[in-house]
Amino acid sequence: MRRSASHASAQSPQARGRELASQGKKLWAEIGSVKGAAAELMARYPDVPSLQAFRYAAGLSQDHAATRYNEVAANRTSLGGTSINAWETWARVRSGHGSPPSISSLLILCAAYGRGPMGLTEEEITPADLIAESYERLPIEDQLALKAYKPNSVEPTPAEDHAIEALHHGPGEGTAGRNSRPDQVGGDFILSAPTVEYGNSDISVFTLPNPNPGRLLDLTWSTFGFGVERLSRQIKNLGKRLDVDACFGVNEAGLVMATFLSSSRFSRCPIGYLRCNKVRDGVELDSASYYPQAKESPTIVICDFEVKHADVIGYITRELRARYPKAEIYFAVFGAMTKEADLEVSSFDDLTGAQIMRAADFEAVFVAATMSAPGIEPPLELR
Repeated sequence: MRRSASHASAQSPQARGRELASQGKKLWAEIGSVKGAAAELMARYPDVPSLQAFRYAAGLSQDHAATRYNEVAANRTSLGGTSINAWETWARVRSGHGSPPSISSLLILCAAYGRGPMGLTEEEITPADLIAESYERLPIEDQLALKAYKPNSVEPTPAEDHAIEALHHGPGEGTAGRNSRPDQVGGDFILSAPTVEYGNSDISVFTLPNPNPGRLLDLTWSTFGFGVERLSRQIKNLGKRLDVDACFGVNEAGLVMATFLSSSRFSRCPIGYLRCNKVRDGVELDSASYYPQAKESPTIVICDFEVKHADVIGYITRELRARYPKAEIYFAVFGAMTKEADLEVSSFDDLTGAQIMRAADFEAVFVAATMSAPGIEPPLELR
């Protein structure tokens, strides 16, 4: 449950830090992942930047984090807690206070926090994870270095909250086998997609090979969860933190996606529902659609299961812009159809819906997978 600002302000910074570090340690024990614990902390406390959330997820005070930093550096450094504080102050505010960590310091912090509260694990954490919402405030040289940085593996990381983990593995399953890929999932490749100014345009996409050409590919829950997790990671690595006012799901499959992404990425923002009915000339929105209230000029994310040839998303976006004037709209789609048989496309424009998505003028586009005609079918044939 999210804590109120009044509750946070009633505590001293030191007391609040101790409480959050204690919560982070407990979340780590429950989830089994520093990343997962950090994501949950940020969902509960939107004012906590990712750099600080990862420290709390590792159960460390600033002084203990500095000690861990020096240990990772084989005690060739003598960093103190004041440096940790300066970095987190920079990540937390935009008033010029604090100072940004260097890329080399971020790499050491990745290893330090990846060891977890007990100091015994080796979870892979990237610099982009630590400064997800502060990337654009780094010096330009460090931004370029960060974009060029490649993790040791392109395999997806563990699910970052209980909901996505349950979707990926099924109820009652443990954490064993988290990193396994569903059988339906093909290879990974990097695709440059439309994004915000100074944002990270490179997204990691996977293919969905169809063993039965000419027939819809029926997805399993495991594959569906794998794709939602991939979208979550793309959003996290956008280059800035998205403060979303409403997350809309297109039909039932999109609504499931919106529910999980709202929980894992958007601080449990309000969820909207867009029910599309087919008509002779295209689609229309059903009266059963739901539009949550939002502030002026809101930030909106639309979640859809697939993009093919029809301009469904263009119609939906125009309707939302009419209802929410001056909205900033982002688009997250599970599967995008390719123009050719090769699913590992070299350009965003090799997708059949590329021009439709460009014309919608989204702030950024996130794509989990590419697919071939005639398309994919969600689990339980969600419509």
